[in-house]
Amino acid sequence: MANKKYVESIPVGPLAIVALSGSKTLGETVDAYISNWRSERVDAKESPITFKGYKKDSYLLDYSNPRFGTGESKCTLVDTVRGADLYIINDVTNYSIEYTVCGHKNHKSPDDHFADIKRVIAAAGGKARRITVIMPFLYESRQHRRLARESMDCAVMLQELVQMGVDNILTFDAHDPRVNNAIPLSGFESIMPTYQFMKYLLKNVDDIKIDADNLMVISPDEGAMGRVVYYANVLGINMGMFYKRRDYTQVIDGRNPIVAHEYLGESVEGKDVLIVDDMISSGDSMLDVARQLKKRKANRVFVAATFGLFTNGLEQFDKAFEEGLIYRVMTTNCIYQTPELLEREWYIDVDIAKYTALFIDTLNHDATVSDLLNPAHKIEKLVECYKNR
Repeated sequence: MANKKYVESIPVGPLAIVALSGSKTLGETVDAYISNWRSERVDAKESPITFKGYKKDSYLLDYSNPRFGTGESKCTLVDTVRGADLYIINDVTNYSIEYTVCGHKNHKSPDDHFADIKRVIAAAGGKARRITVIMPFLYESRQHRRLARESMDCAVMLQELVQMGVDNILTFDAHDPRVNNAIPLSGFESIMPTYQFMKYLLKNVDDIKIDADNLMVISPDEGAMGRVVYYANVLGINMGMFYKRRDYTQVIDGRNPIVAHEYLGESVEGKDVLIVDDMISSGDSMLDVARQLKKRKANRVFVAATFGLFTNGLEQFDKAFEEGLIYRVMTTNCIYQTPELLEREWYIDVDIAKYTALFIDTLNHDATVSDLLNPAHKIEKLVECYKNR
């Protein structure tokens, strides 16, 4: 595991991680990875870094985040952050966290989770040497551009964090990474778990053929084209895309309803297809794309989406699986997953905890993350090993 590029460099400061309620499980797993790696380095004398606090059983910071009867909250840092390289992790979509407002049960909303992040920053009081916020699902990322007289929530959020003293913001698969133009002088990384998707696909499906004659990668809309082009180039396969024909005379649930999905690309007949997107929200659009592909005589339909929100439940995916519309659905564990989802036969859980730990460990050593952001060589090696097997 030891990487000389950063193992031999001096860390920015003592590592400190705050895993808020939305990402408690992910934070604990990330912490375990880093603790194990650093212990091995020091024991094997692979690292010259021997200062106090480099090797620890845990880098998680002790904090309290109580709620008052009105629903108001505060954050208290129990451990010191003076001079620390502070990482704050929180999943703003984790609705499973409850709190009480005047005797009524409330589920934490994205607004609540974002406020908790700001409370940690405020509690640190400028004492940390550097602050990095890891927000797997970028808060308000679907409200990233202004088309009318409307709020531009994602850009405002980024500017607010920077003004509070945040140095770096890490997210996974931003809906539109160009939103980082709102903070051009600050660190912003949109991390793509492409390698992790391929790893878990090949691990769970042992008869898929990765070549242009047997596999195609599909974009469900024009917004996902960048992701699909990357897969097609790295895997050496062909691609196709759908574009959404919308009814712009109506607005339902904040968006123009989709009239139809129109396909552009070569024939998918007899081929396995991999649909790639950043998120599954209600799932209606994704299942309609799968239905259109099946009408065009595609073989198996695989779905890869970084965020599995499933806001309308799992029943329609169960039905689609029974009807043969979809074969497998992959989403990552960077956001909350219900126990019911993890039990589904059609579901593949893609673990990104180790990937997240690599980013934190590398950044703490103030080393480049370029290799982590572009895993093309790792994917090629993975596919080669799979074919040889």
